[in-house]
Amino acid sequence: MTSPNGSDQGDFILLGFSDQPQLEPVLFVVILAAYVLTLLGNSAIILVSWVDSRLHTPMYFFLSNLSFLDLCFTTSSIPQLLFNLRGPVKTISYWGCALQLFLFLGVGGVECFLLAVMAYDRFVAVCRPLHYPTIMHPRLCMGLVSVAWAGGLANSLAMSPVTFLLPRCGRHEVDHFLCEMPALIHMACIDTAVVEGTAFVLAVGIVLAPLVFILVTYAAIVHTVVGMGSMTGRRKAANTCGSHLTVVSLFYGNIIYIYMQPGSGGAQKQNKFPTLFYNIVTPLFNPLIYTLRNKEVKGALRKLLGLERDSRKN
Repeated sequence: MTSPNGSDQGDFILLGFSDQPQLEPVLFVVILAAYVLTLLGNSAIILVSWVDSRLHTPMYFFLSNLSFLDLCFTTSSIPQLLFNLRGPVKTISYWGCALQLFLFLGVGGVECFLLAVMAYDRFVAVCRPLHYPTIMHPRLCMGLVSVAWAGGLANSLAMSPVTFLLPRCGRHEVDHFLCEMPALIHMACIDTAVVEGTAFVLAVGIVLAPLVFILVTYAAIVHTVVGMGSMTGRRKAANTCGSHLTVVSLFYGNIIYIYMQPGSGGAQKQNKFPTLFYNIVTPLFNPLIYTLRNKEVKGALRKLLGLERDSRKN
């Protein structure tokens, strides 16, 4: 409910997919199943990376951080969406909306930096294999992850209050299924050019700079792989980088499609399904991508489930 005096401190209404009520039951079932699988898949990656000593390497340290980010990302919005899909009540509290915005911006920013860190790890593994243990020592890995978290959270601390405290003149209907920055800016009843300009400048540093770094890094990796004499070495390098490249393509493909469009109302409505894909499908695919393409993870999962020992007996 909104406050009696019509101030901006009341609850928000997340319109979501209410303009397509016939679709809501189907979305509820599909999203619930995907969310449960996301929780199981990413939790399994974290568990095997912690339990299996063979996976105590920088690559799996970064991968477990990515899985933790995906858990935080989906949990910040999907339970609320599932609740709203159940019936006519679409409300979210004022502070719940603020927390959702903070986590959405923060975790998304951390993931941009973390994917760049993982690209650097792959660069060292392929281009400097003999020096890999020396370069990627635990202190550096922890430092890189800390910088990624600090950068993402700093972005959220800068943009969340500015966006959330924009005057809305009593408007409380968010034309989205979550409290996302473009949707909240669209609700403002003042000129938001300065806020949008600030968001664009920060996006260059948070989104585009890591992407450019990843592209440059993989250009160097490709150059090294092309110069390899043996086909075995090339195949090993491709397997090493393939999973990360797939995850980067999914993540950045969605971000570019969602945020590089004009901020019109039509574009806002079209962005609901890509944002849903970004919130639930990408975190669901990440553990599958690394599991299906990675023998070490599959072996660790079999060992955790007791299947590896049984296969040896047979």
